[in-house]
Amino acid sequence: MGRIAFLSIILAAVAACSDAEAPQTEAAADTPPAAAMSDPPASDAGADQAAGEWVVLFDGSNLDAWRGFNKDAPGAGWKIEDGALVLDVGPDVEEMTAGDLITRDQYENFELELEWKISEGGNSGIFYGVREYPDQDVAYETGIEMQVLDDSRHPDGKVPETSAGACYALYAPENKELRPVGEWNSVRLVVKDGHAQHWLNGKKIVEYQVGSDDWNRRVANSKFADWEHFAEFRRGHIGLQDHSDRVWYRNIRIRTL
Repeated sequence: MGRIAFLSIILAAVAACSDAEAPQTEAAADTPPAAAMSDPPASDAGADQAAGEWVVLFDGSNLDAWRGFNKDAPGAGWKIEDGALVLDVGPDVEEMTAGDLITRDQYENFELELEWKISEGGNSGIFYGVREYPDQDVAYETGIEMQVLDDSRHPDGKVPETSAGACYALYAPENKELRPVGEWNSVRLVVKDGHAQHWLNGKKIVEYQVGSDDWNRRVANSKFADWEHFAEFRRGHIGLQDHSDRVWYRNIRIRTL
């Protein structure tokens, strides 16, 4: 056997041994353990859209972006009428056919825009940071609420912290201009790293920092003090409340920040 042929055999043997001892491929190394795979992560819109890109949640044509709280689909009481999303609580509608409505995706840092109008004496709310537990039926057990209300006819309107635009039961709005029943009110809800701003009809009316000393003090002195999961999550669903009163929403869109 010649010198060159002998060296070729030796090099081939070394290469074969290296291949046998090579680490897992990148794809295999990134595969999570079976225990983690058994509990898939919640949907996160941030994975599907670029920051700053507006995404329409309701354009008047369908409810594809929504489902009921702890349900796979929206409750029958949520309907589309004349391009608006309506909670139908008329005399021909059975009680509790709607339930709270939540987005299919979850959000943490975002800007939400929409319009709402309420029936006489009506009550509803816009939630964020909503999560679901099997023993819960409503979004407000976890979510933080921007109040939707007829201030002039509902008892909550007499208390600033529970009036329209408030961070419900915690922060009262200031310098707000609420439009009368039957007219549309525009909302911007901006949340970034727990810092929240409520805007109503072009004016900033509420601002707070979730988890701050002031926030914690207010929660401790509120009805939420003993609620185990209230405001627990930074990332969660956006929700619209079924408070058994007729309410309308339209032009709902969101973007991640």
